[in-house]
Amino acid sequence: MFFVEVILPLALAKTFTYQVSETEYHFIKKGMRLAVPFGKSKIYTAIAVELHQNNPVLYQAKEIHQILDHEPIVTSIQIDHWFWIATYYMCSIGEVYRGAMPSALLLESETVVTAQSSSVVDEIQLSDEEYLVYQALQQQSSLKIDDIIAVLNKKNVFPIIHKMIDKNILVLQEEISESYKPKLVRYIRLHSQYNSQDGLAALLEQLKNANKQKEIVLQYFQLNASDKKPIPVKKLIESAKVTSATIKTLIDKGIFEEYFVQQDRVLYSGEASSKVLRLSTSQQKAFDAIQNQFSQKEVCLLHGVTASGKTEIYIKWIEEFLVKGKQVLYLLPEIALTTQLVGRLRLHFGDKVAVFHSKYNNNERVEVWQQVLNNSEKAQIVIGARSALFLPFQELGGIIIDEEHEQTFKQTDPAPRYHARDAAIVLANFHKSKVLLGSATPSLETYFNAQSAKYGLVTLKERFGNGQMPVVELVDLKDNYFRKRMKGHFSDTLIGEISNALSLGEQVILFQNRRGFSPVIECMTCGHIPQCPQCDVSLTYHKFKNQLRCHYCGYVMGKPTNCYSCSSIDLTTKGFGTEQIELELLSLFPNVKCGRMDQDTTRGKYGFEKIIDSFKNQEIDILVGTQMLAKGLDFDNVSLVGIMNADTMLYHPDFRAFERSFQMMTQVAGRSGRAEKQGKVIIQTYNPLHNTIQQVTRNDFEGMYKEQLYDRQIYKYPPYYRLIKVTLKHRDFDKLKEGAMWLYQVMSQSLVMPVLGPEEPAINRIRNEYIRTIMIKIPQDKPIGSTKKTIQKILNSFEAVAQYRAIKVGVNVDFY
Repeated sequence: MFFVEVILPLALAKTFTYQVSETEYHFIKKGMRLAVPFGKSKIYTAIAVELHQNNPVLYQAKEIHQILDHEPIVTSIQIDHWFWIATYYMCSIGEVYRGAMPSALLLESETVVTAQSSSVVDEIQLSDEEYLVYQALQQQSSLKIDDIIAVLNKKNVFPIIHKMIDKNILVLQEEISESYKPKLVRYIRLHSQYNSQDGLAALLEQLKNANKQKEIVLQYFQLNASDKKPIPVKKLIESAKVTSATIKTLIDKGIFEEYFVQQDRVLYSGEASSKVLRLSTSQQKAFDAIQNQFSQKEVCLLHGVTASGKTEIYIKWIEEFLVKGKQVLYLLPEIALTTQLVGRLRLHFGDKVAVFHSKYNNNERVEVWQQVLNNSEKAQIVIGARSALFLPFQELGGIIIDEEHEQTFKQTDPAPRYHARDAAIVLANFHKSKVLLGSATPSLETYFNAQSAKYGLVTLKERFGNGQMPVVELVDLKDNYFRKRMKGHFSDTLIGEISNALSLGEQVILFQNRRGFSPVIECMTCGHIPQCPQCDVSLTYHKFKNQLRCHYCGYVMGKPTNCYSCSSIDLTTKGFGTEQIELELLSLFPNVKCGRMDQDTTRGKYGFEKIIDSFKNQEIDILVGTQMLAKGLDFDNVSLVGIMNADTMLYHPDFRAFERSFQMMTQVAGRSGRAEKQGKVIIQTYNPLHNTIQQVTRNDFEGMYKEQLYDRQIYKYPPYYRLIKVTLKHRDFDKLKEGAMWLYQVMSQSLVMPVLGPEEPAINRIRNEYIRTIMIKIPQDKPIGSTKKTIQKILNSFEAVAQYRAIKVGVNVDFY
């Protein structure tokens, strides 16, 4: 008996055993995809992780359906890394596999319905809906479930299908379909019989009356002579200004032949520049220091102020690996950043750069996956957001994690809830490669590790080209409102500085970390505020679409003209978002071009590129945006940055609020004055004497670090304690309350460490589900592995209690 152990793409914590024949046993390798039956009739794509001859005890092993690959498409290091993520982040291996693979490689069976050939059907006995399905099956041999939904124009068609199966009219089949399709480009060439001189004369004679067709043939010769390479149909249509129908006629006549060539979806046609990258003296010093640190340590932190030229150091570091034929992974926190960086790296390295993130479609992702797997020239450097971590690297030399402090490196939902920075360090360990972390405002944990000599630390104190750090000026909003020096949300100082910058032809960035027009609409008569019916939050008003939206579940309603509670028409907006700032700017500076960069304006695949390019080409004078603007973007002409209200970030109910505010404000401020001229930053706040805001003005990272570390030690937070957050969700408030209490009591009895909760979060209902959280704080001296095993056992016993089975439980390890 021969068996294969597989991982299924389902939230199941263990692997499953399937039976294979002897030939299959010798053919299958670890990391190949197999189609396997699971449950009554479903077929899933599983990954083979082990071959053995041990018969499973608890169940009868089924046979596999088919082998989908000739070669493994997942490396064994990847599989080890997946198992590490599953154990460390306390999720199932199936969830990691599902999150790691491009979904085009995860084939799922689609249910296909066919008519039962042998039975005789009495059409009079059928109901109207059954008759429609039966008629549709007379027209075509098989239908998918989606087709039946379309035929009957209703969502729930399963009861009808089941009835028809019982009556022996239909049969169900499971089919598996490959969803990746290579991109084929249609080319055209002249039929061989017309290639000679005589053939050509005959051809022109044949077409003397068809002017349009003769024109195309002449155009074809012109293109052939000038390009000297195969001609795509699209190009011929464009240059001859004809329709594809005319070309089809020529193909039908046998004058032209068409053929197809497979092509990559993401192409880069530019050349790499031959200029050698020269580092400045301070950059070279830092680069040598990094190399020195790597001789003793695996991870090094580059702490360089904004605009100190960290990217050039990264490029220099990448060059070293390319010489050795190694691959490099470059992780960024935001897709917005990849667009600008890819441009810079491609200028330097040409087509060796591949990009991988969620704005790419399925087919493009599969192509990058294949290139990395085959160690192809085109993917020696991979730039991407956190998901690029899961690519099948063969020869990984180094990993760069830029802006490592960013919270977007942490995946929140769905599981696996991994932190890309920490998972990348473990991946590098598997590959025996090095990790370079870079940031102007490192996270406390990383800086703590660097200070305690676990990581190397290299500091870069001055800006590139001896540029000066921007001047930071604080504006007291309370005082300005009192003296009536405000126009909308703009103080006189800010308006003056904006006019000044615009008159010199410089650009301005304004930062407000909230999208929409205003977060609250309030009735002035009775105080009613429109709430989302499914979540416990007020609806945000979006003026451009004239609607109220919930930013948690996406619920939308039109803007009310009168109050729903008392029918008064006296409605007012409270608070402000990016849309409101943009509209106020247009009334203050009517002739100025404004742009807005937030989740609403960057929805499309090229949303970021369009806005960033037009700002870089100075088509936009003032750019208003949310935290997307705060990270690593490089604009030479920006001399002024305005932070509209610094207080919204400071008073967040989160133990990292001050650290995050410091990072965010310093990063936004760093977008200013990146060329020769010194930049300026204006921070509007109601509390100019606040410690964190004062630290931003002085650019005092050390001061912020020491102050926060002191607090963290007293209140038992990272880096002194590890945190695990358990979230419980259910639609029934009382059942959730009872279940959360049960879980908390068992945990506090079993664990000898602080267990806090069960607590209602600030937003305690999302999508009609009530939420409770329990927080476990693990001290440094307690073994983290065995603690997690204890927690997992408690969660398993919680699931075994019948009345709590419906409660959804999510575990988030290191959720900060």
